[in-house]
Parts: sequence; C-alpha cells; structure tokens
Amino acid sequence: MNDALYIAATAMQAQQLNVDTIANNLANVNTSGYKAGRVNFTDLMYREQGRGPVDETGNVQSMARGTGVGITSMAKLFTDGELKKTDGPLDVAIRGTGFFEVTLPDGGSAYMRGGSLQVNRDGFLAAADGSVLKPNIHIGQDVKEVVVESDGRVLVRTAGQTNAIEVGRIELVSFSDPSGLVALGQSQYKATEKSGDPIYGTPGQQGLGTIAQGFVESSNVKMLDEMVNLMVAQRAYEMSVKVIQAADEMLGMSNNLRR
Repeated sequence: MNDALYIAATAMQAQQLNVDTIANNLANVNTSGYKAGRVNFTDLMYREQGRGPVDETGNVQSMARGTGVGITSMAKLFTDGELKKTDGPLDVAIRGTGFFEVTLPDGGSAYMRGGSLQVNRDGFLAAADGSVLKPNIHIGQDVKEVVVESDGRVLVRTAGQTNAIEVGRIELVSFSDPSGLVALGQSQYKATEKSGDPIYGTPGQQGLGTIAQGFVESSNVKMLDEMVNLMVAQRAYEMSVKVIQAADEMLGMSNNLRR
C-alpha cells in the first residue's frame, strides 16, 4: 500500500477539523463571552524502515518514517475580550481572571465569564438560561435597584427604602489550567481532570479579577487572525489533495506496467 495516501488523508481530516473550528469562531464573533477555539496538532507514531548507514561512532542509524498528523486537543483561548458598556443593571462582566459558577438543572456546576443575568421566578440571580448563580443570592421580585460592587457585594433597594441592603456576595472561581475546561454551550464550561478543581475566592483578591456592572464581555475572536488561519488551513488541505492525486497517478503507472 502507498502510505502517502494514508498520510495525506490524516492531514485532510485534521485540516477539515481546523476549518470547522475556525468557522465556529467566526460564527460567534459577536457572541458575548465566547472564547475562541484552537486545534492543536501532533505528528503520529513513526514506523521503522530498516537499518541505515553507520555513523562516526560505529552505531547503526535507524530509519523511521512518520505516518501522518493527529489532533492532540481542541482548546479554548481564555484571553480577555473587550468589555462593552450596556448600563444594564444585571449585565455583569469580569475584569481579569475568573469565572462565575452556576448550578445546572441536573444539579451539576458550570462556569461562565458573565453576561446578562436575570431574576428567576423564585427571586434568585440566574444566568440567561435559568441556571442559578452560586452562591444563591435572593433578590426578590419587587426590587427597584440592584447594585453589584466590584468586590462582588450585591445590594438591593426596594420600594420605600432609602438605603440599599446587602443580600449576598458573588464569588469568583479560577482553575490551574483553564484550557482544560469543556465547553457546554451558552458560553458555559465544565471542569475536567485537566482543568483541576475550582479555586474559590473574592473578586479582587488572590489574583482574581473584579466585577463590572453594566458591562458584557465581547468575544475574543480576532477576525484578521481567523481569516489568515483559514487561508493557511485551506492551502494545507489543497496540498494534501495534491499528494493523494500524485500517489494515485503513481499507482496507476505501476498497474499499467507491461513486460
């Protein structure tokens, strides 16, 4: 078998996944809190091809040949996106490092960088999809004003009250390796063994960022970089196609040999 066919096929498959990732990045260029994805490549195992020449020390050099390219991981780039001012009282973003923690409907935990919060029917702060923000902070339904301080303190003022009352404090979470988080959609992520356990802290302390009320974090996708990456991936795919065509022609010439 002509190994060039298999090697080029692995390259085409890898570059197709790369293009799919770039397409998803471009599709979410205006999605609040979206973090760009990146495909990490690695060369596949090498196959021994025989014994090579003897080097100056008298050792026989081995001859090994690569068998293609594979994907090691599909990671997220957690660089900060630009903060856009909305003046919405329940729009929150993080200036710096950290994640908000929310409770999923199945009881598990997910992590997000912020967005447009809401008050659910039970009066608790929740994400846009209804996931309750941790720790549970009860706002109530009859509030007139909600203030989220940079250190996470949440103050509310109801009708008839002059001064705002503190009803809780939002905590932030960090990870030893955020690239190990798995995307769940809705700009939410799940912890894995690679990311490590969540590390809780107060906004503005222990290297964590601060909370900005009235802002949302934009996508960190850079259009220029993604377009360049798309052209590189397309050219690499085309070259692999050329390799397959050349290998096929060589096999055709071998099959047409006559005595």
